[in-house]
Amino acid sequence: MIERLARDIVASRQAIALTGAGVSVESGIPDFRSAGGLWSRYDPTEYAHIDGFRRDPIKIWDMLREIIAVIGAATPNPGHRALAELEAMGRLSCVITQNVDGLHQEAGSKNVIEFHGSNRFLVCPQCGFREKTDHFDASRLVPRCPVCDAVLKPDVVFFGEAIPADAMARAFDEADRADLVLVIGTSAVVYPAYGIPAAARRHGARVVEINLEETELTRYTADYFIKGAFGETLPRIVTAVRQLLGGKLE
Repeated sequence: MIERLARDIVASRQAIALTGAGVSVESGIPDFRSAGGLWSRYDPTEYAHIDGFRRDPIKIWDMLREIIAVIGAATPNPGHRALAELEAMGRLSCVITQNVDGLHQEAGSKNVIEFHGSNRFLVCPQCGFREKTDHFDASRLVPRCPVCDAVLKPDVVFFGEAIPADAMARAFDEADRADLVLVIGTSAVVYPAYGIPAAARRHGARVVEINLEETELTRYTADYFIKGAFGETLPRIVTAVRQLLGGKLE
């Protein structure tokens, strides 16, 4: 299957990748939904919902500090770097990620659409002020806006908030133009993320799923499935692509 996907990548005119939490597990960021994950200790309907933040932002920041610390300590894994290499080779148009950790960019990917925002930035829900997370004093109870003194929130999509319009438009534009979609580390069954491979498929694109286990996507949307860990599988794919190209970048 690795060789088959390498051939599809070389033959494609525009390939894109859709990534989820599974690609960052190998970087030390656990899947919050897994056993023992964050949502086993914090009720997501309260702590990850925008209404909970509005009601009691100081309480919600108890959890947010933990998330920021975990993400801040993470580094890209070989899978992140392999996707960046595919882009540099001209074989990947963009990465659409549901992750908020910024690891794709840190690995070298240039065209990254952050479908759910970025935890590496804080934003003011009152006046729109935005600044890097690490520019604020972590010892403070909560970070406050230097413009209006409102409590800042990570610039991510909480439950109850809409996907940023620009990210949504760009993601579906890429899906409409793609002829190959790599769905990696996500089941992509929750709308609107599910709509990305589905839209591409309607326009004739081939959809390939790379995951540790089969999902609903495997049965209903993917053309074929490759079982494997992100950090091991993607470098093998890049090696196979290079072999097909004879070591030459096109």
